[in-house]
Amino acid sequence: MTLSSPITLLPIREHADENPEFSLHPDCRDSYMMTIEFYKRVGFQPPWISYYVSIDNELVAAVAYKGKPINNQVEIAYGVFLQYQNKGIGARICRELVLLAQKTDPTVTITARTLAEENFSTKVLRKNNFKLRGIVNDPEDGEVWEWIYSS
Repeated sequence: MTLSSPITLLPIREHADENPEFSLHPDCRDSYMMTIEFYKRVGFQPPWISYYVSIDNELVAAVAYKGKPINNQVEIAYGVFLQYQNKGIGARICRELVLLAQKTDPTVTITARTLAEENFSTKVLRKNNFKLRGIVNDPEDGEVWEWIYSS
């Protein structure tokens, strides 16, 4: 796998039986079923869904929009699989999510949330022109930093 290879976003479909290629993959098992359950709560509205990321036919990450835009705002999330971390993939996949959101709806505001500390994710977001908006209380994660994309 080379860093210049194209990134492919592979949609995680709505129902478990529609995704046999992911159900047995060791890096996908946990996130795959969580995604199917997430769809039951927030709905399945492409392209505002979850994806696995393939580079040179290797699954390297899981990424998502945390549901369709609400009040013209959509949140992105991403996680690079352990064996592919620290290779620049996080910044590339973050950019892919931004580009897809802009292509789908150029007026949508793109946000992301991180732990309230400097870490790998904050570096990825800064590389992709996200600015720290402030601290928010996330129902699942407590106090987190919220970031907003600035073109």
